[in-house]
Amino acid sequence: MVEKGDFSNELPQWQKRLLKQHKLDPSYLSSAQYWFDPLVDSLVSLAESQNRTLLVAVNGSQGSGKSTLCAYLEMAIFTKYGSSVLTLSLDDFYLTRQQRLKKSEEIHPLLATRGVPGTHDMALLSDTLDALLDPERMESVPVPRFDKSADDRIAEPEMVGLPVNIVLLEGWCLGARPQSAEALLEAVNQLEELEDTQRIWRSHINAVLARDFLPLYERVDRWVMLQAPGFDNVYQWRLEQEQKLAQAWGAASGKRIMNDAQVERFIEHFRRVTQVCLTDLPDSVDHLYVLDKSRKIHSSRNKGVV
Repeated sequence: MVEKGDFSNELPQWQKRLLKQHKLDPSYLSSAQYWFDPLVDSLVSLAESQNRTLLVAVNGSQGSGKSTLCAYLEMAIFTKYGSSVLTLSLDDFYLTRQQRLKKSEEIHPLLATRGVPGTHDMALLSDTLDALLDPERMESVPVPRFDKSADDRIAEPEMVGLPVNIVLLEGWCLGARPQSAEALLEAVNQLEELEDTQRIWRSHINAVLARDFLPLYERVDRWVMLQAPGFDNVYQWRLEQEQKLAQAWGAASGKRIMNDAQVERFIEHFRRVTQVCLTDLPDSVDHLYVLDKSRKIHSSRNKGVV
């Protein structure tokens, strides 16, 4: 029986699928339509005017809703315009567990933990983008996927047919730029203070940002950001994300779920770079969506974009 005010049965199938897959309240749709439908139109217009595959980078701290935003854009763009959209997550380009363990032995123990620049296979990402953005080279491209419950890359990549009109690349550290040597001197938390006393880990991250991430940014056509109020909100958001994974997988799945303490330690690996993004990116991105503590958008800004 449909209760008064429940219009879920009247929704298009793609919207029902979005709500189910991401465990969203139907109220998400009205917010998404208000804030994101103009972005849908803008991205398609740019892709058509450029007459090539568009690369859109989506930044947001952990748990901010990047994956949900990209899912909405992907489905809405295809439904309204028939344009093909592929979402790539920077997470899917993590080095394998064995590769990260090797780096942790050769460079610094903290590099065993996935997440920060230096734990991604940036050469693989570059090769994947080469194929996606130049679709005349082949008919399909292998796209890696990462299993967070196993903390390792899935053995068989996903084969994606070409061409793709728009590629959405989402990642918590996209847009971050290297800091000055002076900025690295002071630890930002106990993790750095106690476990990176010689500043080897944070210096390696900084070097990777300069070497591998800056060239990636040159390829991006549009920048989108979901701006958190501050890093203190990230712990609660990431905890909710882990709880949602636990519900999706179920206790009998055998997949590993982090407890509260593990989540708290895990996100401290991201504090420095997240704070850099929260400080530097809002003024430079093309599309900014400012979140409150409950992850609801309370304002937006489009920078010189129609």
